[in-house]
Amino acid sequence: MNTYLTNPTSKFQDKIKLKQVTKDWDAYRALVNNEQAKTSIIKNGYDLFKDLIKKIKIEKPEIKTNHYLTALYKMNIVVIFLDERPYKGEDPQVIFETLNSLGKPLSLSDLIRNYVLLNMNSEKQSDIYENIWYPQIESILKDATSDFFRDFLQYKKAESVKAVSDNNTKEIYKVFKDFVSNDNNYKQFEDFINEIVSYVPLYEWIISEENTDEISTNKNNNSEIKELLRNIFHDIKSEAFKPFVMGLLHFHQNKSNSYDDLMLISDLKIIRTFLIRRRVCNLTQGENKSIITLCKKETLNNIINLKVSLLELLTNMFYKMRLPNDNDIREKLQNINFYEDLKKYSKFILGKIEAHNSKISVQFRNSQITIEHIMPQTLSDSWSKELGDNYEEIHKKYLHNIGNLILTEFNSEMGNKTFSEKKNKLAKSNLNFRLDIINCSTWNKQDLQQHQEKMIGYFLDTFNLPDEYKTASNWNTKDKYDENKTIEFSPLDDDTEEYVEGQKPKILKIYEKNINLGSWQAVFIEFMKFLRYESGFDFDFIIDNQLELFSRDDVIVKWQKLKSILDKNEEKSTRYKTLNGSTYDKVEKLENDLLFIHINISSKDCIKRIANIMRKINMDATSVSIVLK
Repeated sequence: MNTYLTNPTSKFQDKIKLKQVTKDWDAYRALVNNEQAKTSIIKNGYDLFKDLIKKIKIEKPEIKTNHYLTALYKMNIVVIFLDERPYKGEDPQVIFETLNSLGKPLSLSDLIRNYVLLNMNSEKQSDIYENIWYPQIESILKDATSDFFRDFLQYKKAESVKAVSDNNTKEIYKVFKDFVSNDNNYKQFEDFINEIVSYVPLYEWIISEENTDEISTNKNNNSEIKELLRNIFHDIKSEAFKPFVMGLLHFHQNKSNSYDDLMLISDLKIIRTFLIRRRVCNLTQGENKSIITLCKKETLNNIINLKVSLLELLTNMFYKMRLPNDNDIREKLQNINFYEDLKKYSKFILGKIEAHNSKISVQFRNSQITIEHIMPQTLSDSWSKELGDNYEEIHKKYLHNIGNLILTEFNSEMGNKTFSEKKNKLAKSNLNFRLDIINCSTWNKQDLQQHQEKMIGYFLDTFNLPDEYKTASNWNTKDKYDENKTIEFSPLDDDTEEYVEGQKPKILKIYEKNINLGSWQAVFIEFMKFLRYESGFDFDFIIDNQLELFSRDDVIVKWQKLKSILDKNEEKSTRYKTLNGSTYDKVEKLENDLLFIHINISSKDCIKRIANIMRKINMDATSVSIVLK
């Protein structure tokens, strides 16, 4: 009995047979040695089994200890000899990559860790894992470790790599293995580990909303760098810039080069301005695939050595990657529903304007600081009188405009109060915004327009551009990308929404077949038609799994079911077509088994449906692509 969990001849600590990974070891060792274990997955599992056994003892007292032992004796133990030498045993990495194929998917970081460590001898594996890999990588990045490896790969290759998901882990892992095993990249795995470790704290600065590390020895610069990182990656939530900024931070931390605090701060401000101006104009298209090109070694070196400015590079991309100039911003802010359309960024923008004007940091993330409508959302008689004869029109046009909004600590207390009462309350505020309001004697259309222009001016000063860019066309005007060039992408790309909105498809490519078409419903029909008649895939399997694939079970229906749908609502007749693209009333002979496809979908829904099917039936990303007009 004593040899179930221990082995007197074992070299492991406490003679324990099963060696756990570092993060679980202390708890497991304590349990085996009958000591108090700290809360952990191991401890939770142990407690669960104890509770279950106790429950069974109460409910079925006839089950004794010997019954459990008998059950243990009946368990089969499989021994796999691991040896990388040809014909001597199984390759440990191949075994590891397939062990969990029927259980929880292995993460990208799991696969990478074991690919690197299993190429070392056992003693070295333990030493590097326990002293370097776990404490200096996994324990720091935790759940973000896989994302880190993906962004590190993007940075080193200066190429877009899909966002990590359970569906594409193996695909990204293959790209990683090819990169690491390339002799031109690393001579030994230790070289890779050393480089990875040097980037971990930099990535942690990017993904952490708050950190206590010292990025700069200058206290003021240190605070400013951290705030800019938080603005870019948490307030604006940019994913595209993570690899590039990780590169900037790496140059900044390398004391042998001249990329100092002020240069880093300047570039981070440019990135912040670039992003927030684009968000105001509702621009995101192209960022994931375009920003990554800045990571090219030559490009980064040119930026670091001041041979080219980051602003020059960002303003020399194609039209959909443009940096909006002052005129673009002014026109947008004059008309946009700032409160609703920019809900993700409105407090950030107003907070930064306030800080820029007052030169004092503003806690705009604090829930106590809210956005106040000066002219309230519901008009009282006094407010109707305040606004004048056209009060309804003025209210509709300017209610959520930037000219009617300020930050305040008193939102819940101000509500529907008169303008005079609001001014009295704002007079007690600590925020600089109050000054523009309390100095007004009225709040009508003219006041709203004047305050609107002030706020737009404040925005342009806070997120400012050098004079030569203020009114320029900040994109490569020689590049006719958007007019004459085509865009091709896979439905499995992680940024497809950037491409399809407002676009029309031109060609659907499935394996070696090109299908000309002109609508998104045609894309979906032709894709389904291919799977039904030409691919060799089990189309019935797709029909049986509709709820999982489409979140509804009536995307693919037979005529018998469609007829019952139409009996309830004839208006749905145009929402279904056959695989030949015909509505039911154009079909000569309606047979019960005739298939109809639901086609009343947006471009994004179309891509999402195709992507879900591709993942479900294991179609590679390269097997299907769409060319836009």
